[in-house]
Amino acid sequence: MSRNLLNRAEEYREELTRFLSDLVSIQSFSAGEKKVVERIELEMNEVGFDEVKIDGLGNVLGRIGDGKKTIAMDAHVDTVEVGNERLWKVDPFGGLVSDATIYGRGASDQKAGMAAMVYGAKIMKEEGLLGDFTLYITGTVMEEDCDGLCWRYIVQEDGIRPDYVVITEPTNLNIYRGHRGRMELQIRTSGLSCHASAPERGINAIYRMSRIIQQIEILNEKLRDDPFLGKGTIAVTQIFFKSPSQNAVADECTIQIDRRLTAGETKETVIEELQEAIRMSGEEAEIMELFYERPSYTGLVYPVEKYFPTWVMDENSEIVQKTVNTYREVFGEEPFVDKWTFSTNGIATAGVFTIPTIGFGPANEIFAHSPDDQCPVDHLVRAAAMYALLPLRLSQ
Repeated sequence: MSRNLLNRAEEYREELTRFLSDLVSIQSFSAGEKKVVERIELEMNEVGFDEVKIDGLGNVLGRIGDGKKTIAMDAHVDTVEVGNERLWKVDPFGGLVSDATIYGRGASDQKAGMAAMVYGAKIMKEEGLLGDFTLYITGTVMEEDCDGLCWRYIVQEDGIRPDYVVITEPTNLNIYRGHRGRMELQIRTSGLSCHASAPERGINAIYRMSRIIQQIEILNEKLRDDPFLGKGTIAVTQIFFKSPSQNAVADECTIQIDRRLTAGETKETVIEELQEAIRMSGEEAEIMELFYERPSYTGLVYPVEKYFPTWVMDENSEIVQKTVNTYREVFGEEPFVDKWTFSTNGIATAGVFTIPTIGFGPANEIFAHSPDDQCPVDHLVRAAAMYALLPLRLSQ
């Protein structure tokens, strides 16, 4: 089986390269994915999907089969922005292919996964690797802005709740079984403005906040650790203030917090820890939970709380063991099983909906969001071979 599938995938090396190069050349920042979604829809139809549709949020959903077990393989098709273009050695949207590697924004994170899935599905049909399952290949939107929003919509509005989900974010062709969660919050202090020439007449909201920030820095050192997922973290990432002028004491100060959650940490434990940090500072402040309410490219607004739960699959769970066995079958070697450093749509599939979820994708996550964004063509070929067999093995 391994030689046959790898050889079949190798036959599509040119098509895989062309497709990923095309995807990279289409700018698709979060909430601006329309053109890349249409390009994926075209390719899915050309390679022979049974059904292809675009839902109300703008996700492209390609279906193969109509069996009892439902399996989804997911890639988000939006990207972060370019940043400082002077740091790039190539055109971020040139789709450059050089030395058997494709370069450009989104090559690793994560249009490579999208390209490999489409051709993995094509090989699956051609090789008759079908069974009593329904496979959805999903190109999802707005993940970079709000992880999992797309999958909340797919489950709750499209009515598709898979039995298994494969996340194709970059894993360097390893198998990943979880990652830390995260939460975005703000804390606000209030003061009393006065002329800065006599600051004693007012109450400086920035000074109040500074004492809370000191406690947050101390809190970061005390957070829970996990032998697999690693340590929880908390960081103040932005500071905002309100003041009548540059010559007045600030009467309001707000900080933005990035809280990474390890195993056992929840929204409730985060709020309790922050309340204690504020108490220890000797100040009063308001903790604000945040919501994402940006319109998608279709114009739809689908509000989502900015709480992204931690998830991890037990190493002996069915989905992990079946994926490990499939890897052995396809590649004839033992896989490396690990975790992502960053967050993925798995926070919704596994973290919110408790759907068994696994990760396997082309490219290395170290290139994600960097000016060296890239994916080797060999990774596309090998991932396509894996994707051709994995749905059948998961369904058995």
